[in-house]
Amino acid sequence: MTPQLIGSEERSLADADGPSRDEVFTALSNARRRNVIKYLKTNGAEARVRDIAEQLAAWENDLEIPEVTYKQRKRVYTALHQSHLPKLAASGFIDYESDRGLVSLTEESRQLEVYLEIVSDNEILWSEYYVGLAVVCGLLATAAWVGTVPFGAVSGYAYATLFALVFGVSGLIHRTVTRRNRIG
Repeated sequence: MTPQLIGSEERSLADADGPSRDEVFTALSNARRRNVIKYLKTNGAEARVRDIAEQLAAWENDLEIPEVTYKQRKRVYTALHQSHLPKLAASGFIDYESDRGLVSLTEESRQLEVYLEIVSDNEILWSEYYVGLAVVCGLLATAAWVGTVPFGAVSGYAYATLFALVFGVSGLIHRTVTRRNRIG
């Protein structure tokens, strides 16, 4: 008997273009589905449904894994098996072998990374930061061009070096913060 495989193999026959934005947003609209992706990215690209259910039950009930009750674990397991894993598999983000109880990430799951970044309430959006930085650099360049003291005394090469350095450092910080804030 061949194991029932739901996911990228089945999907690739029907649609080679990959998931649409709607599929991505539908897949990520539920915390349990996001947590499945987080679990797989954190603990290896393949896992048993039982292990995933146990960890999700612990996260959802703010408990350590040994403290999770059978009922809590079963409730999560049932929802994963009946709804969440088939939905992630249909979108092509995981392969789900339901008869073996195995789940694994697919190459399609890499497309989720940009949607899994977290921006805290007290953080400024990076797009706003870069627009503000560009405005400040533009104002400095205009002041130097017009000859406003003391900005006119600094050479254009010094400003170019300063602007390149500021944007380079900003880019490195942006990359570090983005990696830190990524789920999984």
